[in-house]
Order: sequence, then C-alpha cells, then structure tokens
Amino acid sequence: MSVLITGASGFIGKALSMSMSKKHNVICMSRKDRKLDLTYIRGEFSNFEDLRQLDKYDIDVVVHLGAVLGGCCERDGILVNVEGTRCLMRYLIGRGCKKFVLASSIAAVGAQDRDFQPIKLPIPDDHPCLAKDAYGLSKYLMEEVSKYYQRQNPDLDVINLRLSGVRLDEHKISLTEISPPRPWCTVKITVMHLSDAIKAFTLAAESKYKPGLRIMNACGPKAWVAVPVADILYNWWGDDVDLSYFKQPGNEYASIYDVKLIKKELGFVAKLTP
Repeated sequence: MSVLITGASGFIGKALSMSMSKKHNVICMSRKDRKLDLTYIRGEFSNFEDLRQLDKYDIDVVVHLGAVLGGCCERDGILVNVEGTRCLMRYLIGRGCKKFVLASSIAAVGAQDRDFQPIKLPIPDDHPCLAKDAYGLSKYLMEEVSKYYQRQNPDLDVINLRLSGVRLDEHKISLTEISPPRPWCTVKITVMHLSDAIKAFTLAAESKYKPGLRIMNACGPKAWVAVPVADILYNWWGDDVDLSYFKQPGNEYASIYDVKLIKKELGFVAKLTP
C-alpha cells in the first residue's frame, strides 16, 4: 500500500512514518526534512504547486496529520486546517485516491474553552461543535469539508479521528484531582501515549475499504484522574450535566469521551492507561 503522510516531520508524523514504512510504501510530506530515509516531498499541503510534486505517485491512502495546533489564531486555523485540507482532498480526489484518514481533535467539540459543557456524557463521536476558540472551530470545519467531499464522491472512505492529547510513552502523566475548571480541563484528563496514537492511525489506514464517512473519538478507555470522574465533573458542572454513567459500577474512572465506535470499527483500544 502506498501511504501519503502529511505533517511527517511532526511529533506523531515522524513516528508514524517510521512505523508504517515497515509494511508500506510511505511518502512523507512536510516543510522540514527529518532525514527519515523515506520518500520525502518538501512543501505545504495547502499549496497546489507543492502538491503537484506528488503527480508521479499512485497514492492509496492519505493520513493527514499536518495542521496548526491549539492556541492558533483564526486566520491560521482557517487557512491551514480548513482550506489546506480542502486543497489536499481536492488534489487527491482528482488523482483517484479514495481513502482518507484525517487527524481531527477532541477539541472540535469546544473542549479548549473553560466554560465548555457537553450536551451528553460520555461525549459521543458526533458531538456538535461548541467551540469558542479558533483551533476547535477549525478542526470541526475540517470535518465538514470532508463531509462535503464525501457527499460529492460517495465512493470515498473518510475517517476523521478526533484525537486526544498525546504524550511520549515514557512521559509520566499526572492524575487530575478535584480542581476548578480551566481551559483544556477535559483534554487534560483525556490523554493517550504516542504508541497508542500510532496504532490508531495505522488501524484506520489499514482498515478494509468502506465507502462513507466516520467520525471516531481516538482516546483511551480510562480518564487520567486520581478520584472518580463524577466527583471531578460535578465540581466543574454541578447538576447541569447527567453524570449517571460515571456512577455505574465499573465506570467510575472511564473516559469522558465515548470510545465504543473506534473499538467496534477498527478494533482499537489504547493499551497504556492509568
């Protein structure tokens, strides 16, 4: 399989490129060459002239990791995460590529904001966007762009992975105690290690071709908390949200993002948990 990985010089992209190259023909695209001894295209996925460098390659699947990250301004979020994704998909669809794995974010629901309150718990894969920040909005709009192209091209297989925060495997993640709500507070208790993130993207890329569009929470099954999840969430939101799920036996430390779909569709379950 020939796999294009954008953002290949980044934290996840570099590791994913090296891992997938053991079984597949990997083409790396980024602005920086990390000397991975793999096929490398220097350029920006938001630039059609740079994308034309891919003309000589037959690409079976793209794993789109390239993005500006949390804390970005509106202009950068829209130009890179939204318009850039549009350019990339338009180019690759024109070249006959039918499988797209896109790195969305759990921030697409609005989790970056201090005042964020989910409509439903655990937070479902298709929870609507309540973002007040540019990054969360840009990731949600990126998903909408992918829906638009899939409607135009029903034979496309599009997977949007709403990825949690990612840390190195050896990084010790502190467990959250009861504390006031802060920006990114729901993201802080929803973290995944790098090896599990690589596994999630690999399973998505290698999954059997299935026309349609799917959005999946790519998170671990457990929350990174020192006390029961219900206690922490009640301190944040009181009775404004239904915490009954986390009061059921066995769910006291469960992830606040629903992860049943990614397990069912891809067989993914994060191994490194609290």
